[in-house]
Amino acid sequence: MQETEEPVTKGSFCFLLRARVYTGSFCCMLIQWVKKGVRMRMQFIFYLALIIISTKVAGHLSVRLGQPAVLGKLLAGIILGPALLGWVHPDDFIDHFAEIGVLLLMFIAGLETDLDQLRQNWKASFAVAIGGIILPFVGGYAVAAALGISNTEALFLGLLLCATSVSISVQTLKEMNQLNSREGTTLLGAAVVDDVVVVVLLAVMMSLLGATDNVSIPVLVGKKVLFFIIVIAAGIWVIPQVIKLFARFKITEAAMSAALIICFAFSYFAEMMGVAGIIGAFAAGIAISQTSFKHEVESKVEPIAYTLFVPVFFVSIGLNITFVGLGSQLVFIVLLSLVAIVTKLLGGGLGAKLTGFNNRSSLAIGAGMVSRGEVALIIAAAGLESGLLLPQYFTSVVMVVIVTTLVTPPMLKLVFPNNQQAGSSKEQDK
Repeated sequence: MQETEEPVTKGSFCFLLRARVYTGSFCCMLIQWVKKGVRMRMQFIFYLALIIISTKVAGHLSVRLGQPAVLGKLLAGIILGPALLGWVHPDDFIDHFAEIGVLLLMFIAGLETDLDQLRQNWKASFAVAIGGIILPFVGGYAVAAALGISNTEALFLGLLLCATSVSISVQTLKEMNQLNSREGTTLLGAAVVDDVVVVVLLAVMMSLLGATDNVSIPVLVGKKVLFFIIVIAAGIWVIPQVIKLFARFKITEAAMSAALIICFAFSYFAEMMGVAGIIGAFAAGIAISQTSFKHEVESKVEPIAYTLFVPVFFVSIGLNITFVGLGSQLVFIVLLSLVAIVTKLLGGGLGAKLTGFNNRSSLAIGAGMVSRGEVALIIAAAGLESGLLLPQYFTSVVMVVIVTTLVTPPMLKLVFPNNQQAGSSKEQDK
């Protein structure tokens, strides 16, 4: 019996020893993983501190130099990021905070939009959007073709330059107290039209020329039409009742909570239907602006947005800049940037001029359409995935998008009419 028990005892001992070793290794790995998670979270907290202080200081200096504060905030991202100091690097936390920031920025723009003026200027908005699509498309295609880029990729680059993101323009106009001017509301309306038309054109191009599965154009257009029908109906009949219901809840900031729920729900629904999330946030702001809770929501959402989330959005744009390996494509970047700026300025300005704006107001509206922002970055990523944009041009295209974003605030400051001229009637403009 003893001879049979001894090997069993040794085997059990070896099993227990191995179990303890494995358990110890697992515990060490778990501890290291927890420590790494804590370090990542605390690193993000440090990033936030750097971003907040740098954007406030840079914004103040920019105003002192006679420029919009948003320009300084954009430059802060370039200084902090990989391009110069390398203190802050893009990560998931920054991306998520930046996304919330741009949604809140457009939500606030919707809250402050004069809906009556937006209705009155719909013809001008449509003309500005169409002008801001035709000229950039032709110009982008011509430059790409002249540089020897294939016909398919040249067509895509032309389409990429058609995009518009007015989030930066919105912030600049707010600083100048011109968001509710005739020029400002025309600009906002044009951005909505531009987004819908460009996304439809992108789907057509991907269907005909891309490496992706065929896209049903009627379904695509139908989804966008359905989005606007549902959003308009919800804004008239549902949103006022929802926010009134929430306001009765015995909780802190009930109406404000309802407003944020509506903002994020509209944004998510917009993305589901193939419309940019910022359009959904803008629509949510307009819907709430028609309720009695407008001023309460506006006064409480601005501190949240401008203290934390919007600064991260501005800095995130600069974090995408890197100068490594761009020397070989410098001519491409410079030419495409110039075409992107000039064609959008003239195309949008021509649409405004044809609908009754004077020369300076037309240039101001064209300048507000120049920034391509996150909309163009989304289109570039889609082109890369579908094979319409070659990988070697992706970084250069991102640089062009950032250049258009950086030049928009000073251009608006330079050409925008003063308070007395802004919002003038058609007769006065003539």
